[in-house]
Amino acid sequence: MSWFLLLLAGLFEIGWAIGLKQAHGFTRLWPTLGTIACMAISLALLGLALRGLPPGTAYAVWTGIGTVGTVILGMVLFGDAAGPARLACIGLIVAGIAGLKLLPG
Repeated sequence: MSWFLLLLAGLFEIGWAIGLKQAHGFTRLWPTLGTIACMAISLALLGLALRGLPPGTAYAVWTGIGTVGTVILGMVLFGDAAGPARLACIGLIVAGIAGLKLLPG
């Protein structure tokens, strides 16, 4: 259950990272409120996941999910660069997340 909560926390982290862009420096009400809600939910879920996971592992996976998701959505929604080297770097982050999940520690 801790890993599922951590996955959800990472997804909400993606939401607030993208929300920051849409809030335009917190000048737009609804995107700002959505961003703040995603931040609160993400942190709450991370806190719950920490009950069953080591903090270093949980934090690394949480930020990794947020990073990969935000970069991919940046490519899809905002036209961020998507060259081979950039995609390879994303693959390395995913490999690191998988390693932290799968390897005994």
